[in-house]
Amino acid sequence: MNYSQHISINPDIRFGKPCIKGTRITVYDVLGWLAAGMNAAEIISDYPSINEEQIKACLSFAADKEHKYKIAS
Repeated sequence: MNYSQHISINPDIRFGKPCIKGTRITVYDVLGWLAAGMNAAEIISDYPSINEEQIKACLSFAADKEHKYKIAS
């Protein structure tokens, strides 16, 4: 997945944390909700401005960052 279609980093929004485009919802917010046991349908119900593809983009973003971290170390 090309997460760059869904994730943006803007220093003026949420202190430059990666966010879902057009929102102030960070990748870390989504990952935290998933880690707490919420599923995509529950997240979308609470935050209807995002969709399942954007949630998957957050997972893809995190996986990519983890992969790059492993390579660098």
